[in-house]
Amino acid sequence: MVLSRGWSAFLVGVGVWTWVIWPRFALAIWNDPRAWSTGRVGAGPATGFLWVHALLIAASLVIGTTAGVLGVRGWLAARRSR
Repeated sequence: MVLSRGWSAFLVGVGVWTWVIWPRFALAIWNDPRAWSTGRVGAGPATGFLWVHALLIAASLVIGTTAGVLGVRGWLAARRSR
């Protein structure tokens, strides 16, 4: 299967968007007092709030990276087929 250039560009955009948005969200979660048992950033053990969000962020980065790689591969395949 060869993706069109439009869909390939869309998938690359999804990959880029993922890497722009999720690291910023990770920083916001890290700095949230609910992420730490003492209510102070970095003081004390992490709470479930931090771990759940860390898992969601990691999964989203993996999915976004996969979409971006597929988009690049689709773009290159579409270019070769011309």
